[in-house]
Amino acid sequence: MPYIGRFAPSPSGPLHFGSLVSALASYLDARHHQGQWLMRMDDIDPPREMPGAADDILRTLEQHGLEWDGEVLWQSSRSEAYRQALATLQQADLVYPCNCTRRNINASGGIYNGHCRHHPPVGSGEQALRLKLYQLPPPFSQLADTVEFTDLLQGPQRQDLARDVGDAVVLRKDGLFAYQLAVVIDDIAQGVTHVIRGADLLPVTARQIRFFELRSAPPPHYGHVPVATGEKGLKLSKQNHAPALNKAQIGENLWQALVFLRQNPPKALGRESPATILAWATQHWQISALTGIAAQPTP
Repeated sequence: MPYIGRFAPSPSGPLHFGSLVSALASYLDARHHQGQWLMRMDDIDPPREMPGAADDILRTLEQHGLEWDGEVLWQSSRSEAYRQALATLQQADLVYPCNCTRRNINASGGIYNGHCRHHPPVGSGEQALRLKLYQLPPPFSQLADTVEFTDLLQGPQRQDLARDVGDAVVLRKDGLFAYQLAVVIDDIAQGVTHVIRGADLLPVTARQIRFFELRSAPPPHYGHVPVATGEKGLKLSKQNHAPALNKAQIGENLWQALVFLRQNPPKALGRESPATILAWATQHWQISALTGIAAQPTP
């Protein structure tokens, strides 16, 4: 089976060092295996998007030599595919309406306890749609409540979907499709075989695997690379106001990302062109250098 990887940034701000690390790891693993590397823009949450951020992210990746295969897939253009998937899930009795609030969920321990499964909401107020992940109806009733998988970097994983996760929202109360629905439907549509991404997404992987099972589709191989943290130990993210990459030092950015990924690049490599840096990095890529590391500070 050919290798197909992907990078799926959300346009909520400019590309920062943590995003570059994830993109570079995904890119190098795909290229090292002579595979494809696809670009997907996670633009299904307009309230969180920053005007111009999507174009800036794509331009920044190109400036760093991270060129993708084929056309960019914009999730905002995929509404019909998500609607069809949702309808199929509803027909299989896998989806139900829910009007529970975040406060309700926090009051019951922080994990959704399936209240609306057994007590359907009355009236036509704001309602989300949730996907059943455990105690499933036929023909999925043979699926265990616990999902086990082996992460390429973090090793064996096990998650009890009833106790640790709860049923997942697939359509939000505001009518927007949820990430958990879109990411799986698009991975299936694009034939993605490998997902190399930040370790902050490891906790959502089991529920995504369950979603693949409910679609009768094989899940990709997952590998979760270390999350880059700042001085206070917080993840570098747009929400934490991580600074945008300095586009005046592209070679240095790539070199620092390779250092972070424990690839031991020679110091002089940072003064070379992006093409030269990426050629070296592709040839010498050792994903095993990141085994068991979930987070580490920036260089």
